[in-house]
Amino acid sequence: MIKGGILIIDYGSQYNQLIARRVRENNVYCRIVPPTLNADYIRKIGPAGIILSGGPASVYDDKGPTIDPAVFELDIPVLGICYGMQLIVKIFGGTVKRSPKREYGRARLHIDKRDKLFQNLPKSFISWMSHGDYAARMPDDFVRLAHTENSGYAAIAHKSKKIFCVQFHPEVAHTENGLKIIANFLFNISSCKKNWTMRSFIKRSVQDIRDAVSEGNVVLGLSGGVDSSVTAVLLHKAIGRRLYCIFVDNGVVRKNEAKKVRDLFKKHLGMNLIQVDAGKRFLRELKGVTDPEKKRKIIGRVFIRIFEKEAKKIGAVKYLAQGTLYPDVIESVSAFGGPSAVIKSHHNVGGLPKKMGLKLIEPLRELFKDEVRELGKELGMEHEVLWRQPFPGPGLAIRIIGDVTEERLAVLREADDILVNEIKKAGMYYKLWQSFGVLLPIKSVGVMGDERTYENVLAIRAVTSQDGMTADWAKLPYDLIQNIASRIISEVKGVNRVVYDVSSKPPSTIEWE
Repeated sequence: MIKGGILIIDYGSQYNQLIARRVRENNVYCRIVPPTLNADYIRKIGPAGIILSGGPASVYDDKGPTIDPAVFELDIPVLGICYGMQLIVKIFGGTVKRSPKREYGRARLHIDKRDKLFQNLPKSFISWMSHGDYAARMPDDFVRLAHTENSGYAAIAHKSKKIFCVQFHPEVAHTENGLKIIANFLFNISSCKKNWTMRSFIKRSVQDIRDAVSEGNVVLGLSGGVDSSVTAVLLHKAIGRRLYCIFVDNGVVRKNEAKKVRDLFKKHLGMNLIQVDAGKRFLRELKGVTDPEKKRKIIGRVFIRIFEKEAKKIGAVKYLAQGTLYPDVIESVSAFGGPSAVIKSHHNVGGLPKKMGLKLIEPLRELFKDEVRELGKELGMEHEVLWRQPFPGPGLAIRIIGDVTEERLAVLREADDILVNEIKKAGMYYKLWQSFGVLLPIKSVGVMGDERTYENVLAIRAVTSQDGMTADWAKLPYDLIQNIASRIISEVKGVNRVVYDVSSKPPSTIEWE
């Protein structure tokens, strides 16, 4: 679906997902697409507006991504951001040069001409800059809308066409009035309608799923997390008992996880649930493995073998469902084939359908995490399920730094359970993106009961975030940290020291491995 929505042309910016989120927050649908699309294709899909993203390239480089110039003859409003602005400047005959000094960070924006883009905004406010090139000469058919101390053309617009450009990034939180600028483009310029809601998404998705799954059964790897749970409920609404959920207990899940999954999906929701206790098999395969990527591959490989075996028992299975989300796609490969840098691969993006010969169903593929939770709420799911903190596919195996053993798993599982319970008791659980323990591969000297100990060190990790793409370490109250540490050291045999992780993403990642 794109007709009446927004196309975001991907020029490689890591802010692309932020642009998409800002558009969606206005109840307008959008998609991130590669710059290789031609004008004819764009005309056929009929977007209400087009946003050209920023990116790391220079428009004067031979290999710099460009756009079909005929796009600007479609009479579709265009907003160029950073690289997108420089590309428009070049195409329309202006001059782009390397900046004598890279402009990065806050810069005061002065509005010269309000026009529709800056309608109802102050004459001056803070903007966020991140560029090494700049527009040295504005094209003849453009007028200046705004400037900063270092950028003479911080915002420009075509005199007759609905083409607007900004050198700064309105999508980031650091830009004051950035959301209003985007809203002005969506509604004052592009005449978008607020028709992107989870209610409309459910109606369309249920019909799409029924059309796609005309016959045969669907299997879903259920983890108990938010993404797979919402996927399961949506599919169950669409096709009922033709959905089979397979929960593989790999032995590296949280405390009592298997029972919670069984109680919710089989007893409460009445779904077809196949539960496989495979913990010992996974631990045998993981024995002696310390490299995190090898752990991921082993867990993924063994899961596939078990999943395939269980799926074959069902019979008439033609489809595989996955809870892939939009950030998974953006981080693993640039969404829809654009040049955004690959950050990391995700366990649920690609691979499995080819091995099993099944058609892939990914009903949440274009949703962000907050939209998934909103979808689940619209489907009547419980708050506790929807607001569970994210849990990695490889589970506790990548929260144990080093060798994964039953003994070390028992230590981490108990410590993590204490941590989560204390955070819930303090009313902090739903305020955090993630909070968990990490068992470190070192031991430290301690004194317990007048005796010398030499035991494990556990790290506490707690972060705040909107979507997991960036995160800040959480400033937990000291009393809470003290309670968590005291309980873990007192109640979990094998831990005599607790430390707190105070790093943010970037440069660190949320998980340690």
